[in-house]
Amino acid sequence: MVVTIAAAIFVFGLLVLVHELGHFVTAKLTGMRVDEFAIGFGPKLISHRWGETVYSIRAVPLGGFNDIAGMDPADNDAGERGYCEKPVRSRMIVILAGSVMNFLLPVLIFFGIFFFSGVSTPNPEPVMGTVIAGKPAAEAGLLEGDRVLSLNGQPVESWTDFVQGVRDNTGEAVTVTVQRGEDTFTTTMTPVYDSSAKRAMVGVMSSVDTRYPGLAEAARLAVQKTAAILYMMVDALYRILLELSGAELAGPIGVAQMAGEVAQMGFVPLLNFAAFLSLNLGIVNLFPIPALDGGHFAGLCVEAVRGKPMGQKAMEYTQKIGIALLILLMVLATKNDIVRVFTGG
Repeated sequence: MVVTIAAAIFVFGLLVLVHELGHFVTAKLTGMRVDEFAIGFGPKLISHRWGETVYSIRAVPLGGFNDIAGMDPADNDAGERGYCEKPVRSRMIVILAGSVMNFLLPVLIFFGIFFFSGVSTPNPEPVMGTVIAGKPAAEAGLLEGDRVLSLNGQPVESWTDFVQGVRDNTGEAVTVTVQRGEDTFTTTMTPVYDSSAKRAMVGVMSSVDTRYPGLAEAARLAVQKTAAILYMMVDALYRILLELSGAELAGPIGVAQMAGEVAQMGFVPLLNFAAFLSLNLGIVNLFPIPALDGGHFAGLCVEAVRGKPMGQKAMEYTQKIGIALLILLMVLATKNDIVRVFTGG
């Protein structure tokens, strides 16, 4: 539980900090007055004023905000430094900056991982890599570096053979013969079906071969990996919209649970998870839904075409629709979280 809470706070905190920092920096650069830069919601835990801005950390670490003067034209006390008084182009830059930062963060994370931890490729040999605590393989006494010789008496010559053997014995005890150094021993474990992976698993990863690229190659690989994940995410979202299915949605509870599970594998896997979520946050925030950055940007596009902002009533209606859609998504995601927690899915 402690690991899960710490991992969730780290992941949420990093993503929110980067996202809000994008809005903050561009607001300052375009001459807007920022009254508060906050990480989290609810009561203030820590706050300090530097210059005209109050910097604060709040009790609920599930978001953050920038209090930019003049976001509401009727309440602008900053004159020409108010958000509403700035050109449409400047406001567009500020609105899009959060998602842009969420797209840049994974590039930096992957660059750091590749340059400092190396580029790892799965080893085809049936040798144990990371063994997750509390899972069937760990409970059976298996350790990183163990070589699997056989499952239920059947020879295992590759990692693919091992994965297939586990899959074929879902819910059934499997006899595993393992070589550890000069010793050979036999133990048993019971593969458990994992709904997210859609196959039986025992909580172990294959061993890897690692090489260390230079600066230029690490940067290129980071950009390529980010682009590949973005493509897969957009494709997955497109399929979800086509099927009108929200079964894959996860809310804060689900994300926190996944963060805790990933954290048990190590800090590098947790960074990978944070990069994945950062891209997801960047994409979702660009949805043209009022109350999201994409909704604000769509409104600015309308203003640019019309030559004046949307009417007050139109703004109120669109914001109400946007908030209703967000509440619906949150309810659906929370329902999925609760189902996963209580069914082990």
